[in-house]
Amino acid sequence: MSVEVDSLVQEAKENIEAAQNYRSELQQRLHGLNQARKQVRGSSSQARETLRRHFSELQATATQLLTERLAALLAEVDAVEAASVKPLDDCQSIIEHGVGQADELLREGEAALRCGLGEKEDKLGSFTKKAMHIQLDSLPEVPALVDVPSVSAQLDDSLLGVLRDWVSRHGSVSSHPPVQIEELQERPGSILVRWCKVDEDFMAAEYRLQYRRSGSRGSQVCARGEGRTEWSAWSTPQTGYTTLPALEWCPGTEGYILSSRRNMALRNDATQARCPVIYSNTPTYFCGQTLTFKIAAAGQVDRRDSLGVCVDNQKGAESLQRDQAVCISTNGAVFVNGKEMTNQLPAISLGSTVTFDMEVVNMFPVSSNNSLNGGSFKLRVTIGSGNREVVFDWLVDQAVDSLFFGCSFVHSGWKVLVY
Repeated sequence: MSVEVDSLVQEAKENIEAAQNYRSELQQRLHGLNQARKQVRGSSSQARETLRRHFSELQATATQLLTERLAALLAEVDAVEAASVKPLDDCQSIIEHGVGQADELLREGEAALRCGLGEKEDKLGSFTKKAMHIQLDSLPEVPALVDVPSVSAQLDDSLLGVLRDWVSRHGSVSSHPPVQIEELQERPGSILVRWCKVDEDFMAAEYRLQYRRSGSRGSQVCARGEGRTEWSAWSTPQTGYTTLPALEWCPGTEGYILSSRRNMALRNDATQARCPVIYSNTPTYFCGQTLTFKIAAAGQVDRRDSLGVCVDNQKGAESLQRDQAVCISTNGAVFVNGKEMTNQLPAISLGSTVTFDMEVVNMFPVSSNNSLNGGSFKLRVTIGSGNREVVFDWLVDQAVDSLFFGCSFVHSGWKVLVY
């Protein structure tokens, strides 16, 4: 083939490869569109079901409450009616009894007037005695209408307006949750979750984080606005994972007891003569990470106290203020390979947080004569405490992939959380 044909073949191959890449990119975008459509339709279906269930429960509850209230009010009417009618019924019984007596007396009087002369005197005498006994001038008292209950029902028509206004404002539909997960950062034995507001008009008072260790749904976050009782919708789930081992103190160290997760150490057996060091279980601190010590409880301060990192877990050490270690004392002094720096940080006390950040400055051993033999590795260390920090270069004798962390205290009562 000619040079021109070879050039055309090469160009065709490049175009074919470009077309394949283009098709692959388009297919990925189609997959992304399908995922987006699935999220929109799935969340819409879930929102519809949530609304239907919520308003169905409201309707059932409102119906039950109205029915119960109606029954209670009707029971009040029945009670008032029964209590008011009883004395009227008693009065009616007395009057009806008097009417019966009067009818009977009338019949006897008329009969006495019609009887013959021989019986008239006896009949009239008996009639007169009976009339005196009945006391025809004594009448029972009948209550006036103003003194008798007139039962009525008072209903506040404004309730319908209040209910209508409340219902019209109850619930809302949003296309996006007011907060979203911004970052999932891998940390030792855990995931650091950061979130942010996406609705600037939403004033959040509280946040709630939900996560699942395994399965299709990952971490979510929601918020509750100021003065509100309901929580917002959950954010779009984000999935993250960590391959870093958890930070743990070494169990069985004399003078220290550990929490169940081994991330908190308590100095419990103080001796003035010794300042034993407790190290991490393994060298689990890697450059590029942030190592944090949190002082959960504090004891008496001693200049030998220390928090820091080291190349090895030297047995029998009396402090981290030694070679191949960097640390900070409880009085704020910083030590590098056992030598105290001129820069000093705030003193450590209850609630203090101390952070260590490291990065590799030289990937290869260096020495004063630039020889690769017998040189040192340089790490740039940043120690932060309070609102201050110090930055310095640390020379170690060997290349290290990971470091131990540790602490040492003379007096009991110190409790240190590491994360």
